[in-house]
Amino acid sequence: MRLGLFDGGRLGLVRGASVLDISAFAGEPGPAGRLDALVRRGITEIPNEVVASASALSIDDVVWDAPLPRPGKIIGAPANYYDHVDEMPDTATILDWGFFLKAGSSVIGNGGTVEIPYTDVPTHYEGELAVVIGTGGRDIALDDAWNHVFGYTCLMDITIRSSEDRSTRKSFDTFTPLGPTVVTADEVGNAGDLMLRLDVNGVQKQSSSTSKLIYGIPELIAYASSVTTLEPGDVIATGTPAGVGPIVNGDVVTVTIDTVGTLRVDVSDRRAIPHADRPGPRTALHR
Repeated sequence: MRLGLFDGGRLGLVRGASVLDISAFAGEPGPAGRLDALVRRGITEIPNEVVASASALSIDDVVWDAPLPRPGKIIGAPANYYDHVDEMPDTATILDWGFFLKAGSSVIGNGGTVEIPYTDVPTHYEGELAVVIGTGGRDIALDDAWNHVFGYTCLMDITIRSSEDRSTRKSFDTFTPLGPTVVTADEVGNAGDLMLRLDVNGVQKQSSSTSKLIYGIPELIAYASSVTTLEPGDVIATGTPAGVGPIVNGDVVTVTIDTVGTLRVDVSDRRAIPHADRPGPRTALHR
């Protein structure tokens, strides 16, 4: 199945060139939206009678929202491709760093706008495959990890290159574009060998396969769940390959992943300020 939120939070099931409105089946949305509610209910297929009675829209007329607008947790995998490690200032990998968390409020959907926060600190793109957890748990065994995946979506882990902690540098509002839809695990097939490509203004910047991950999807799930209980609707960003670079005002960024889809965002610096003018340094008391 290919599922997403559209036109202000309605739940859509993609069938060919149509989107079937199955919002009523999902019920009233919580803070994390109707798709999250479906995942938490353990729904892995839509009944035939729901599909037959759903109203259909042309996929060209649908405006996609973020499929999971407020995930409970967004877990990030730093330095999880060796070719990306090679372009970093040190040689540490996910084996050294562990994982980090991003704020759920940083999520935006397809067609949204990434807002650069600072005029004098670079903001970088990072294209990634995201795993949506279906069945949660603690201490998930490696050989059982695939059974805890609901599906997959495209993600951009937008990052500023400054001295702050990773979770700060990656948690600004608009810094986690997600979508446009979630494709269930059965439809994706082998997520351990998917091609990923990121373009800026139509120029390829990143291209790699998830087969080159240091921690593959089962390892990420097993490791993360050894630290924190995974819950339905949590998102694991699997890491980014080589080719990371800056984005500036007016850029258009797309990430495309085989069988999963294409996510597109714009970039704006309309809210950017000098890094030294951020609230902390001006108001904090110094000893």
